[in-house]
Amino acid sequence: MDSFLPLKTRIGHATLKAARTGCTVLLFDAPAVCGVQVAGGAPGTRDTDMLDPSCLVERVNAILLTGGSAFGLASADGVMKFLAERKTGFKVGDDVVPIVPGAVIYDRRVGKRAAPTAKDGYRACKNAGYSIDDFGAVGAGCGALTGKFSAKLTPGMGGMAAVCLPTPSGALVGAVVVVNPFGNVVDPRTGEIVSGATDKKGMKVPFDGKNIRRSFGENTVIGSVVTDAALTKAQAKRVAMAAHDGIARTVSPAHTLYDGDVLFAASTGKRKADLNIICHWAALAVESAILKAVSAKTGTRVK
Repeated sequence: MDSFLPLKTRIGHATLKAARTGCTVLLFDAPAVCGVQVAGGAPGTRDTDMLDPSCLVERVNAILLTGGSAFGLASADGVMKFLAERKTGFKVGDDVVPIVPGAVIYDRRVGKRAAPTAKDGYRACKNAGYSIDDFGAVGAGCGALTGKFSAKLTPGMGGMAAVCLPTPSGALVGAVVVVNPFGNVVDPRTGEIVSGATDKKGMKVPFDGKNIRRSFGENTVIGSVVTDAALTKAQAKRVAMAAHDGIARTVSPAHTLYDGDVLFAASTGKRKADLNIICHWAALAVESAILKAVSAKTGTRVK
């Protein structure tokens, strides 16, 4: 499918081309049940603890994916402002607090050492729509790279992409991902390196564990699965866990100590569906979105 309209989710971007950074927001038409799984060793996140099934808040109003490392989390303030103006959020007495968890990638060695601000988060919300046509160096994927495991090699292009897949039961599973991993992106069907490290001759180089560049916290695949299947908060956690299989199949190596891999899972509907099916298709959606995000063939050297 070419739209997130059936998933009642709008996707918006703010792209800072000159600075090679940006942010992407998922805005839910109605509060969505949400879970999260952090699988990387160097995550940068906001409000993920409250998504534990044992915690009070059941639903979120938006999810933020941003560049700029931890500095980029400031863009969530703009998302909150946008939602607060529309009186959207968790009611606390006569107050309303928008619930906006988020995750970051590190892109501050690619362009300028900049980060999206609250104004950019607000702008991303204003730009939001149901289309999933934009991909590549857009929003939070603007400064994303792949295959950053050696200083002697040139990284490939990462990016952002969204896909929406139907399941056999009729339920839909979508994924929005930002691809900025330590490892290469490979096609799981062939093992071919789709995007990643290249040598001086332009040949793609597989990860062999030699001459590892100690790129602490500079790499990550972040994103969110969205489904119209009815999920509890605990089930959303399980879907987020399963969705990481899509990263494991397409990134080599995946979930390293240097990556901050974080995936959310949100339920926006009431459709009945087998949880195992949703988990399987969540991984397929993430896999598909990662491959779509890195379809550009050119590379950029990290300075």
